[in-house]
Amino acid sequence: MNTDSVHLMPSAEHEVPLDLFRNQPALAPELLQAASGIKPPEYDRISLGSESLTDCNPTEYRCDSTVLLGDPKRPDLAIVVEVQLKPDPRKHYSWPVYLATLRARRKCPVTLLVLCPDRRTSAWCREPIESGHEGWVLRPWVLNLTEVPAVTDLDKARSLPELAILSTVAHADGPDRKAILTAFAEALEVTDRDRGELYHDYVRSQLSAAARHCLEEIMQAGVYEWKSDFALKHIAEGRAEGEAKGRVEGEIELLLIVLETRGFTIDDDLRERITTCQDHEQLHTWARRATAGEPLDRIFT
Repeated sequence: MNTDSVHLMPSAEHEVPLDLFRNQPALAPELLQAASGIKPPEYDRISLGSESLTDCNPTEYRCDSTVLLGDPKRPDLAIVVEVQLKPDPRKHYSWPVYLATLRARRKCPVTLLVLCPDRRTSAWCREPIESGHEGWVLRPWVLNLTEVPAVTDLDKARSLPELAILSTVAHADGPDRKAILTAFAEALEVTDRDRGELYHDYVRSQLSAAARHCLEEIMQAGVYEWKSDFALKHIAEGRAEGEAKGRVEGEIELLLIVLETRGFTIDDDLRERITTCQDHEQLHTWARRATAGEPLDRIFT
């Protein structure tokens, strides 16, 4: 992953991280502690609150998500979670409203956690928001994805798979690549099929080619006895893709050998055309013509 930013389709870039919080509210206090260095209060229960923060007012205020620590009727702490993709001056007015409204509604301490895709946006989000009243300043707790804690411990990945998802997006190209991708694979084992598909597609879309290759090797290495239908499905698909790729590579090599044996000069353009072809039937047709003694211009017509 690019160490400065993460690139997704706009809807996925905003919604998939929010789905992680919705599916696993415990992700919020975990990241809040990472952002602030302050340990949240101990809790026996954790739940999602309403995103709507309109309170007898014609203007609708709707945050991305809220997480309540403790009894939902009497929370010990309420966390407003926002995914912010780019600087937006309007947030300097709406964020204080979110906190004030939630505090009045839940009658508990409140705090703001903002997740950003890049350093530029996170720097903007960290700017103090002055209310105009002396001493009344909002300083959001902010993380960009590269600041998410790296998860290499398998127990941690199983207990908080959504954190392992964000960790993989952020750190899969770092020095702990194999351990991080192994933790990601372990996290998929404890998620249901629908979430597993979502998480896999989200992470895979963010991985570099080298990281994707490493993940495929991990899932096909046989180190684990994968049990989930999701994991078994993708292992089977990966093996089938690998076998198909191997057949194509073999046909390319055979075609080049036949052409060289017949004394043809293969220029760079023709070589590229052959080596980039992934169509099994096309390669087979070329090879059949080459072995039948056709001239070079007829082989590739």
